[in-house]
Amino acid sequence: MNDAYSDIAEEYTQLTRIISLGRDAWYKTSFIKKMAPSPGERLLDVAGGTCEITKRYLEYQDKVNGDRTSTVHVVDFNPGMLSVGKRCLAGTQWVCDGRITFAQGDAENLVDIPDNSFDAYTISLGMHNLENKDKALAEAYRVLKPGGRFACLEYGVVEVPVLQAVWEWYWDRALPYIFRALTTNH
Repeated sequence: MNDAYSDIAEEYTQLTRIISLGRDAWYKTSFIKKMAPSPGERLLDVAGGTCEITKRYLEYQDKVNGDRTSTVHVVDFNPGMLSVGKRCLAGTQWVCDGRITFAQGDAENLVDIPDNSFDAYTISLGMHNLENKDKALAEAYRVLKPGGRFACLEYGVVEVPVLQAVWEWYWDRALPYIFRALTTNH
């Protein structure tokens, strides 16, 4: 799996836009709004390599809460994905102010993160890739402060049978062709 993400790191954001039929930006912005971050929070953004959630979280903190103290620690198992995120946010005031830190790490074994150290934990479009989801959830619980919030954004199941059939066709038949056409490393 790590190699697959290394191969598509540069195209990942574009691919998620296509997979979601252009709705990913709205999903991610709504996800942060529903979290309703509080000023001064410390967020752990797991599987956050491209920093799409980190960016929206800090924009929310800055614009809605007028907060310039909240921080984000981005963790991703893939160095290529982290490189894309670092490059995307390089030179932003957030990086200059030290509000964002990056680390390569595993959601199932967050060894470098102390217990009870974050106010919020996000994982966006990453949970489905984990081998042991229970272990990842236990790690999330361990690193969250008492009363901390866990937020997960994933593609879901369509409950309307006709639309579910269309989604399954799109996911199983169309996306592999689109994916191959858009990635530089087939």
